[in-house]
Amino acid sequence: MSGYLSPKSFFITLALAVCLYSISNHLFGETGVKPVPRRRGTQVARPEVVEERPFSLQKAIRDRIPIVDTKTEAFMAAKWVQKTVVLPAKSRGCHLVTDQVLKDLSGDLKQFQTGLANFFLQHTSASLTVNENYDEDVRHDTETFLNTVVPEGKKAPWRHTIEGSDDMPAHIKASMFGASLNIPITDGKLNLGTWQGIWLCEHRDRGSSRKIVVTMQGV
Repeated sequence: MSGYLSPKSFFITLALAVCLYSISNHLFGETGVKPVPRRRGTQVARPEVVEERPFSLQKAIRDRIPIVDTKTEAFMAAKWVQKTVVLPAKSRGCHLVTDQVLKDLSGDLKQFQTGLANFFLQHTSASLTVNENYDEDVRHDTETFLNTVVPEGKKAPWRHTIEGSDDMPAHIKASMFGASLNIPITDGKLNLGTWQGIWLCEHRDRGSSRKIVVTMQGV
């Protein structure tokens, strides 16, 4: 009985044959015969046989793939722009720097309809965050909170004091807020909320100028 297919194998083979037949019809058509219209009172004409051309798998597949408009493809290609924004030295505290940043990026942002801007601060004693852009008291209160949570001075438990009593607390505060932000770009502008702004939080008593590397990508 080894020369016969089992019922299970038979149905599997039959199903595969049907699938292959359907795929072949979809790609290459069901027949190469072109019917001829029949007129009244005439005999049925024999079908005209269309001359078959050598089969080309590459051509058959190519005919089924839509042609991509290269101009549209080039237009939609993602763009990348990277720029460094340098902010002047600021005193200790939380500072609203949205306008200063936009002044340096306005020309670059206009290149994008939709995208994302990454802001990376290249320092360890300052930080970036997004928060209230209207009431200045919010920035003062945030600074008060940071100073309360992270103590400094002779009674503070820090071992790293060689760079001043404000240095180690500055590192801790910088880690709390972080060094990077991601903000969406929409129609050539940063898509911030109505009351959102970019803060530079300076955690040293006398900070230096701060560099922010801005990487923009999108279409």
